[in-house]
Amino acid sequence: MSSDSPTSVKILNLERASNFMRQFRDPDSRELKKLSANQFMEVWSHYDRDGNGYIEGTELDGFLKEFVSSANFTDISPDAVSDSMLVELKACFMEAYDDNQDGKIDIRELAQLLPMEENFLLLFRFDNPLESSVEFMKIWREYDTDGSGYIEADELKNFLRDLLKEAKKINDVSEDKLIEYTDTMLQVFDSNKDGRLQLSEMAKLLPVKENFLCRQVFKGATKLTKDDIERVFSLYDRDNNGSIENEELRGFLKDLLELVKKDYDAQDLLEFEETILQGVEYSSEGKISRKQLTMILLALAKHNQEDDVIP
Repeated sequence: MSSDSPTSVKILNLERASNFMRQFRDPDSRELKKLSANQFMEVWSHYDRDGNGYIEGTELDGFLKEFVSSANFTDISPDAVSDSMLVELKACFMEAYDDNQDGKIDIRELAQLLPMEENFLLLFRFDNPLESSVEFMKIWREYDTDGSGYIEADELKNFLRDLLKEAKKINDVSEDKLIEYTDTMLQVFDSNKDGRLQLSEMAKLLPVKENFLCRQVFKGATKLTKDDIERVFSLYDRDNNGSIENEELRGFLKDLLELVKKDYDAQDLLEFEETILQGVEYSSEGKISRKQLTMILLALAKHNQEDDVIP
């Protein structure tokens, strides 16, 4: 049988596919090679098989087995990693890389683990996550220049360029590289594959430190105090003018919307705003007071408490 017969090619491909991570290691040192943006995307897509934005469960087991066994000089099967080794490995690995301790690996956490082009890596390593969704909505308004309710490819490219400029790396990035980065970021974060980022997709690219409304106190487990309400009010009233308005209001509503809907766009936010504000005797001034915020938070805590007692 000749070496280029279809059968031998198929066997070679199968051997190469047996451990996806081996191709990204140096054959002599077994160290991971520096990944390009496209290679990082290949790794992410390969292991996030269901495309839900996380490597978890059996996906995570498969990744860890291949990651470890690919470091061997001899081409051993990933299955050589025993179940007991896997348990220990997963515990160590998650302690080191699972920053938010949710038991799964997201795109940023994987970016910490794999060596990549420095500039591309910077796009995943914001030294300071946004304080709140108010800042997020200000950035959204700044880059959604056509007001379409989406961040299109050219707008995303402008955002990434400014992000790299802020990190003082822009001189190292050619226009071609910037296009490659934009394309890769779209592939990673554009879950519904419509070629642009909606609100919930951009929120994954540009995360906030914490959605304060996810705290236990708003789930009805403990009594909501005046201090709790004051903390929420000051979190969103960024200019301290005594009311929540404009981006402050949209940031608050975005956080509220995230509690009930995983995938959402600007139209969802607009409809949600109308629904919520109608329930709190909303004035036409486009702002909410402490009293109105209190009504919303008490309704949220009560609703969550009722959900908990439903059998």
